[in-house]
Parts: sequence; structure tokens; C-alpha cells
Amino acid sequence: MSNSCFIYPRHGFIGSRRNIKDVPFVELFNQRLQGVVSSGSDIERVYVSFFEAETLDFYCSTNNNRPCGGLRGTPCKHLQLLLNEAIAQFGIEEVAKYLKIPGDVQNAYNIPTYQGNIKKEPANQVFSRFLNYLRYLELPNSNQPLPEMSWFVS
Repeated sequence: MSNSCFIYPRHGFIGSRRNIKDVPFVELFNQRLQGVVSSGSDIERVYVSFFEAETLDFYCSTNNNRPCGGLRGTPCKHLQLLLNEAIAQFGIEEVAKYLKIPGDVQNAYNIPTYQGNIKKEPANQVFSRFLNYLRYLELPNSNQPLPEMSWFVS
């Protein structure tokens, strides 16, 4: 299930409240912590950011593939926001386990201090997953099943 975005928090974990205004989309998918982060300065701009599992390589760019100006060899503020929201949703232990962080990681600020390099990749896959997620949010309320979600029903 390595390509699944369905990661369940550990037993007993109760997630904290997420800030969907700043980070509307976060997922652990395809060996990455990835998501979409709001610009903060321009309501029309979002950043697509990711940390890769094991290597902790990272990248952040606009949805139009313009690199983030805060990327200067270390994770930018968008990557830190993404990480904080992932921890709020899944828990620090689950995020550290998914990213294969060595040792005992107790808080979000330890993860970006590990060795990771900038890995430039197009934003299109993550951004299209975000747009698909938004499509489900815009559907009208209904008791009828959605054909593409039928695999949830046993």
C-alpha cells in the first residue's frame, strides 16, 4: 500500500485542529509528505511542497513551477508549515515513521535539520491531486454512492 494516501494515526492519537486556510491539502503519499500551502501574501498563489521519505529531499514551487524564493539550500517556510500541519493531522510519530527519520524525533523542528537536498520536480501531480480533492468537496450532499468511491463499500 505504498502508493496509498490512507495513513491511519496510531491508536489513541487525537489530531489537533488543522489550519486549512494556510495548508488546504496535506497527504502522506507515494513515499512523500506532500501538499499545497497558501502563499500568505497573494490570495491567488499557492505553493506545492514535498519532503521525500528516507532522503528527506525537498522542494517548493508555485503551481506554475516557479521555485519558491525562500528555498536557499534549506526548507522554506512553506515546507515548515506543511510539516506542522502533517503532524497536526497524523501525529509526529506517524510522520517520522513514514519519512523514515532515524532515531527518536520529538518535534517538528527536528525533521528539516536532517540532511536533505533540493530536488526540483514539477508540481503538476500534487496539484492535480489537490484539485481532485476539491472536486469532492464541491459535490452536493447526497445519500447516493459515488461510482469512483465504490471500493470503500464492502
